[in-house]
Amino acid sequence: MGNPANTNAPDRLGGGRRRAPPTDSPHSRGWTRNRARAQLAQTLGAPVHTVRRVPIWGNHSATQFPDVSHATVGGKPVQDALERIVGDVPAWLDRTFIPRVAKRGAEIIEVRGSSSVASAASATIDHVRDWVAGPRTGPPPPSSRAESTAFPEGLVSSFPVQSVDGEWRIVEGLEIDDWARTRIDASVAELVEEREAVRALGLL
Repeated sequence: MGNPANTNAPDRLGGGRRRAPPTDSPHSRGWTRNRARAQLAQTLGAPVHTVRRVPIWGNHSATQFPDVSHATVGGKPVQDALERIVGDVPAWLDRTFIPRVAKRGAEIIEVRGSSSVASAASATIDHVRDWVAGPRTGPPPPSSRAESTAFPEGLVSSFPVQSVDGEWRIVEGLEIDDWARTRIDASVAELVEEREAVRALGLL
């Protein structure tokens, strides 16, 4: 585990110049989900384990996009509950939720005056548990309409996934509106820029 995943992962998988020999795993795994679920659960006044289907798209940076459009709490869509609690949901997402998820590590460090490594360790445990045993409440239901988002080949990015028989599979067919697509595209552009900058240094 380490940042930035976008450049560490291809370096590791390819046996990069600064790393040990390449891993024999066909996948490099990172995890970004816990912050978003915890923040959403806090807002809803619900236990974290009841909040599901909160993927994060893109980079592990300020451009990351925690997507609540498919989220459920207790098996029900969160949209109505959010409207009752925060009122203007799009404004809350833009001004409060997304920035806080993106900057949660820095917030923890500021409050504690020390590293946020315990948070990363907790995410590691949850990640491995779901990887091996699968999600606690079954896979996410399919979306009603297929959508596609273009990601350059070989780019390391956060996607919505599910664990099936010990392997991660990207969840296909999620509906993505124009607002979400704009945010995803911005994060993808940043990832491409970062990769090319590191490649130009001869490190990939």
